[in-house]
Amino acid sequence: MTDMNPVAALAEMSNRYGSDPSFVLAGGGNTSYKDEKVLYVKGSGTALATIKPEEFVKMDREKLSLILKKEYPASESEREAAVLSDMMAARLPGETRRPSVETMLHDLFPYRFVLHLHPAVVNGVTCSKDGEKVASELFPDAVWVGNSKPGYCLAALCDEVLGGFEKKRGFYPKTVFLQNHGVFFAADSVEELDELAAACIAAIKSRIKEYPDMSDAPADTGKAARVAPVVRAVWGEGAPATVRFCRAAAVVGYDPSNGCLSPDHIVYCKAKQLVLRDGDDIAAAFAAFRAANGYKPKIVLYEGLGAFCCGGTFREAVIAEEVFRDAVSVCVYARSFGGASFMPDDLVAFIVGWEVENYRSKVSLSAAAAGRLDRKVVVVTGAAQGFGKGIAEEAAKEGAYTVIADMNYEGAVALASTLPSSTGVRVNVTDEESVKKMIEYTVLEYGGVDVLVSNAGVARAGGLDEMTRETFDFVTAVNYTGYFLCAKYASAVMKIQRAADPSYTADIIEINSKSGLAGSNRNFAYAGSKFGGIGLTQSFALELAPFGIKVNAVCPGNYLDGPLWSDPERGLFVQYLNAGKVPGAKNVADVRKYYESKVPLGRGCFPADVAKAIMYIVEQTYETGQAIPVTGGQEMLN
Repeated sequence: MTDMNPVAALAEMSNRYGSDPSFVLAGGGNTSYKDEKVLYVKGSGTALATIKPEEFVKMDREKLSLILKKEYPASESEREAAVLSDMMAARLPGETRRPSVETMLHDLFPYRFVLHLHPAVVNGVTCSKDGEKVASELFPDAVWVGNSKPGYCLAALCDEVLGGFEKKRGFYPKTVFLQNHGVFFAADSVEELDELAAACIAAIKSRIKEYPDMSDAPADTGKAARVAPVVRAVWGEGAPATVRFCRAAAVVGYDPSNGCLSPDHIVYCKAKQLVLRDGDDIAAAFAAFRAANGYKPKIVLYEGLGAFCCGGTFREAVIAEEVFRDAVSVCVYARSFGGASFMPDDLVAFIVGWEVENYRSKVSLSAAAAGRLDRKVVVVTGAAQGFGKGIAEEAAKEGAYTVIADMNYEGAVALASTLPSSTGVRVNVTDEESVKKMIEYTVLEYGGVDVLVSNAGVARAGGLDEMTRETFDFVTAVNYTGYFLCAKYASAVMKIQRAADPSYTADIIEINSKSGLAGSNRNFAYAGSKFGGIGLTQSFALELAPFGIKVNAVCPGNYLDGPLWSDPERGLFVQYLNAGKVPGAKNVADVRKYYESKVPLGRGCFPADVAKAIMYIVEQTYETGQAIPVTGGQEMLN
């Protein structure tokens, strides 16, 4: 690293620390490198874990230095606006990114590299009653800076305190602890920064007597799964939202009377939490909280149950959970240093309304452009392969949060890892308890279920003479009973959200088959289950219409390239060849050619064809109980 370009070395260091959750919080923290004329600093809202060398904001150091020498208006709002304007003007020509809020502080250090982090272990000291005393004992060459408004005020205070330290001690400090904030390390090389950070963490850990228990505590997950959709409905106020349930032992035991620990906790979790108890009217409690505080609660604590972490997007909710876990951890660590010391009310109020921090939050939480299934929670069964896999991939492209549900758990997890905001879960759709757990898991992960795609299915060809009762029952259990079980438990959740938000609508979609529209020779077990599926679809549609739940079926043609057909051992091509279903067929190629010839549009059905039908069903508002052919014209409705 010594021979590396310094800005490249800065990016490497930033990525390394930014990828370690023990050092950073919500992708935050900031880093910089400087030469005599230019400061390269991380942009506001940019993640340390992914920043590239060319993404650092280039600042004119001479112009930056003038900011702390300038007289600004006494009015807080006017001063902040003027400072922001001057800092933006200090960017080099062509720069469009907004520099870190702590840019001026970075420029104060005479050292080349600066690393600013918020490790929970360190903040156990900076947010504790005995923090200053402990810091002076462990780090005699470090500086403690008391509470200050961030940005300009903090830079001005540090200029005074750090300058005074230099005059007294004869050198500029390399470690600076900011009360209720975090820590700065500064050095002329990345290697020395690494040594400073490692030594700091090790020294503080040597004094820690208690660590937070972040393992899951026993909880009534069924109850949590009934509460989450209500919280999601009232928080979203008619718009999509995500709610994640956290039952870590330390979170369940958290004291809601605690104050705010740091600016980051306020930015991503807000200053206060909504507290619920059994018997509370959640909608009324939410409305009262918002009226009293002027913002929605990001954290809803349910006494004795856990925390519901909320956001307009999945990422926002994930970050709210991560940051709240951090706040709880800091409180626990602080017990080793005299107990937690919270931010004063006036500083909390400043952070809540500060434009710069609101900008940082907005940038770091910004979502991708909306797709046709934007932020909808879509459960797809049988999604590790075949039509299900393709449907899940297409849904994710359109902004859905996809739950990849399959008996092949490893395959489900592998697929989910390639799709944004997705998760894999094991399910056997013929097992009622397994289906119940799948839906419960989904609700605790996302807050609800918006679209259930009942896709899991099997096909076993054979005529009356060779079909066994065991095979017949197996096909029926997966294709027919499995659909019933999935609809039963998904609709229960959808009803809860509808009761909390009368404008809410949801969809249950069965992936049926062209064999559900017309009989299939020597394939009666499959065709019968699919005919039955359409009967279920029409019946469910009648029952669930009053709850805003549309129930429809998509009847695809043959996905000839999928494993159902093409598997060399159990695929339908092989089955149909062996069953003599295609007269004169001598090999698999003959069977395929035969089925392609039956399609007016000349090809098999693709997952994208089915996905388009699913999206149409979700978007339209006036059809339910329908079976929509997607067969290339092979089957047409009368």
